[in-house]
Amino acid sequence: MREGKITVDVIRGMKGRQRLATLTAYDYPMAKLLDEAGIPLLLVGDSLGMVVLGYPDTTHVTVAEIEHHISAVARANPKALIIGDMPYQSYETPEMAVATARRLIAAGADVVKAEGGREIESQVKAIIADGIQFVGHLGMLPQHILEEGKYSIKGKDDAGRAKLFDDATALQEAGAFAVVLELVTPLVAKELTEQFPFMTIGIGSGMDCDGQVLVTPDLVGMFPWFTPRFVKQKRQCGTDIRSAVEEWKAEVEHVG
Repeated sequence: MREGKITVDVIRGMKGRQRLATLTAYDYPMAKLLDEAGIPLLLVGDSLGMVVLGYPDTTHVTVAEIEHHISAVARANPKALIIGDMPYQSYETPEMAVATARRLIAAGADVVKAEGGREIESQVKAIIADGIQFVGHLGMLPQHILEEGKYSIKGKDDAGRAKLFDDATALQEAGAFAVVLELVTPLVAKELTEQFPFMTIGIGSGMDCDGQVLVTPDLVGMFPWFTPRFVKQKRQCGTDIRSAVEEWKAEVEHVG
């Protein structure tokens, strides 16, 4: 293990003391750059389905594809903790969940993440019992887009809030050390952050979570064809790349 490597205990200890910046990484150079920038948590997310592989949603991503990208990130030997996302339908039973989690850890992930709360409680317990640390994901669940038909904000009414609290309780009892809250109403996200001991990592859920996560191509403009409304881009790298290529192409075509 690299000297100074971020651990689960380090992340747990940040609760109430230091906000947690998390970004996605899918390859070696991006993992190196994010690690050099001091990002403590890198998510090899199934968002790679859209921003790297060109799929329409995350449900097409396979375990083998996630393994491939985890291995690339792990070769950067980052100090950051690497989260491996468990793909759609790869954790349907406790046995399947453990088998998938083991594959992601063997590929180089430090911990794994899956979507859902009460409905995957037995899977989470099985993963943790196998000695693998777990990150949850509540609110809008991208892997459920086929059933729901659209991305929507969660926790807007009493029933939605109650479900989020029940799911959070299940993840806490199962042993999750952190939970992503995606598109949760800010007030409910704040309540969850204050009432549960795990680190909450928000995305489109307001600024009162323990930390924030973004898809790195969204942050730096590397996927210029679509940007979520809640993202404030810091750079326009896609535009810069296109301009650089156009300049070089013109130089090649007009030599002599």
